[in-house]
Amino acid sequence: MEHFTFEQLPQALSLLHEKMNRIERLLVEQQPPPEKETLLNVSQAATFLHLSVATLYTKVSCRDIPYSKRGKRLYFRKSELEDWVRQGRKKTVSEIQQEAVQKASNNGRKRY
Repeated sequence: MEHFTFEQLPQALSLLHEKMNRIERLLVEQQPPPEKETLLNVSQAATFLHLSVATLYTKVSCRDIPYSKRGKRLYFRKSELEDWVRQGRKKTVSEIQQEAVQKASNNGRKRY
């Protein structure tokens, strides 16, 4: 590591600031542009989820599914529907067994 004298600190700080700015610019350039949110209407959302329109309306009325409403029209964000589908994932038998083994081994430990 390089050592600086008190007189060299302003130069070192300036150099550090320039390097940080370059790093920040590189990080910003590497980020992909934000994807425009895709809105779906009722029939598009039903097709996307492989549901009938009637089933989709039932899920909306029970507030089981995320949606937005403007006036009398319903809209669905594709990303929210994807998240909603992922949240319904059920664990496999092997995942449940692994959790049981971990809990059993943690409960068997003595803590002092």
